Amino acid sequence: MSIMTWAKDETVAILTMTNKENKQNLVFAQTLNAMLDEIVADKSVTALIITSNDEKNFSQGIDVEWIMAKLQKKEYQPVNDFISGMDKVFKKLLLYPVPVIAAINGHAYGNGSIMSCACDFRFMRSDRGFFCFPEVNLGIPFRPGMNAFIKKAVPLYKLSEMQLTGNRYTAQELEVHHIILKACDDKEDLMTKALAFAKTFQKKRGIFGELKKRLYKDIIEILDTPVAQKSDEAASLAMSD
Repeated sequence: MSIMTWAKDETVAILTMTNKENKQNLVFAQTLNAMLDEIVADKSVTALIITSNDEKNFSQGIDVEWIMAKLQKKEYQPVNDFISGMDKVFKKLLLYPVPVIAAINGHAYGNGSIMSCACDFRFMRSDRGFFCFPEVNLGIPFRPGMNAFIKKAVPLYKLSEMQLTGNRYTAQELEVHHIILKACDDKEDLMTKALAFAKTFQKKRGIFGELKKRLYKDIIEILDTPVAQKSDEAASLAMSD
């Protein structure tokens, strides 16, 4: 059973995560990378919406149980492959030659929130779900690339509060601070508004992709830092006191 699917509404691709809490592990990264490639290969696609079919969750972020099980067995390579795989996902989203819109239909925690930050635009339903960076409570440090994505979407004056408290935020609160474009009434309203917005885009891929490449040049440089210059990625995921 696939953990995500995609379909088209006219020229808008809608990628739907279908694995309940949509926790991110190596299979998630590999599947999403392949699906993003498949979607962009369809030259008729003019925009992409990413959402979930779960009633409660957009994405609960990193699959901590999977990570911990691998680390306990000292199986570091799958963890490092997952991290590099998600970096590829984020880089693809940043440089995608069509607009990428996160339709946040429920809880977006940790890497789920960060994934939405890597998208160009965000909509979120008001009647269910919180947006949160719980890393401070889980003992997981933000890697440089993660911080770069968050800074792209979250105003600096709000950034330290969100990261250092681990507080949960509603769609209405996010809209006030322009982290999302629109707080929507419910799931139906969310998809209606996200789709209507997506259909306003009929941009040429060449110029759209080049603008994003220049706009996000600093983030790409962080992601492209050679692995040898980074700290051990797997070990950095579990910080002790």
